[in-house]
Amino acid sequence: MTKTSKKGGKKPSEKATKTREIVLDILLEVLERDGFVHDCLRQALEKYQYLEKPDRAFITRTAEGTVEYLLTIDQVLTSCITMKVEKLKPVIRTILRMSVYQILWMDRVPDRAVCDEAVKLTVCRGLGGLKGFVNGVLRSVVRKKEEFVFSDWSLKYSMPSWIIKLWKDQYSDEIVEEMLKGFLVRRPVSVRCNLSLASVEKIQESLNRQGVMAVSSSLLPEVLLLEGYDYLEGLPAFQKGWIQVQDPASALVAAAAAPQAGSQVLEVCGAPGGKSLHMADLLRTTGMVTVRDLTEEKIHLVRANIARTGFSNIQTQVWDALILDDTWVEKADIVIADLPCSGLGVIGKKPDIKYRITRERIESLTELQRQILSVASRYVKPGGKLVYSTCTVNVQENQDQRQWFLENFPFAPVRLTEILGERINEETLKDGYVQLLPGVYPCDGFFIAVFRKI
Repeated sequence: MTKTSKKGGKKPSEKATKTREIVLDILLEVLERDGFVHDCLRQALEKYQYLEKPDRAFITRTAEGTVEYLLTIDQVLTSCITMKVEKLKPVIRTILRMSVYQILWMDRVPDRAVCDEAVKLTVCRGLGGLKGFVNGVLRSVVRKKEEFVFSDWSLKYSMPSWIIKLWKDQYSDEIVEEMLKGFLVRRPVSVRCNLSLASVEKIQESLNRQGVMAVSSSLLPEVLLLEGYDYLEGLPAFQKGWIQVQDPASALVAAAAAPQAGSQVLEVCGAPGGKSLHMADLLRTTGMVTVRDLTEEKIHLVRANIARTGFSNIQTQVWDALILDDTWVEKADIVIADLPCSGLGVIGKKPDIKYRITRERIESLTELQRQILSVASRYVKPGGKLVYSTCTVNVQENQDQRQWFLENFPFAPVRLTEILGERINEETLKDGYVQLLPGVYPCDGFFIAVFRKI
């Protein structure tokens, strides 16, 4: 029979072990089976909604942080064991990794508790014979923790060295280090307000009543930065469709497009629909936004968001962006081409990206972007606009693609200074584009370029 506390729940030690088991399962899925940490976390938190807020916060931070600092963690382990980290049993390797993260980056968790819980986890997973090994390694980490100071940027910021070199070829060392720091800064969750449904003030009041702190982003006042919430989907403002999870940089896409009432808008790679929903909101029930993506599964995500917001001027279609649709040729006032990219601008939210992307993958994505742009450009009517955007900070996929597009298609840049210049101080706005860098701006790394068809 399970022993309980006086309040009738599990003992604190049992509770701590349970939360760490959840973290372990998440990380095994991510690090050993190629899952994505944001997906695995979301699924786990949905499954364990009954957990208290501190436990959910612990699970989130430990899972994300372990992936975020993986390169550094493995270097620490290498200095404390005589065998390669890759040779360890997957469960043991993962227990050690999540424990090292807690020891080095979570000050509120006592080192002794981390070691004890790691031993308990080892036993729980049927590997009791290795509990002495796990305890010994972690005790060594605790003893040597003050020695783990790295000057090499790859280990200091847990970033693959080839990515750092790529950025150093494109930006100054100062900018690169600001980006590296920016990726490791924990930012509040951002949501965009659907202003056709409720005002920012009304939405803030609703969130405040739920104990949520909500302040406007410096980039867009209708984007709120949230802190203090437990389960986002449980908030009335979310359930009513008043808010949509969206980074400030992403929300600037629709702002840069500046749609006029009655516009026909086509987004060619639109799931999960944040930018298209923003366009529908800006159109205030007029016009029509058509959101496309490659699979029914992706489009399902868009439909769920449409149902929640109740917008009537937005529709979905399953369509391959590489295939020309003759019925749309020169029919769109605005085409949004937020295209598949390396994702190097969202490493702060999706840290697994930095371990999975390769130079070869970037090359293939660059070619894919050009193929889709060649098709998408056909849909823009004369005088209409095409908005190209990515969530990367790689010049090859951004500035170079913009230049290639201008040289090969009958389009001209749209001046963005008057549209975005109030909150973004970049000379490039006059040339119709902006590269937002994490650490420099309080947002994801994002590229936006707007063109008008001649």
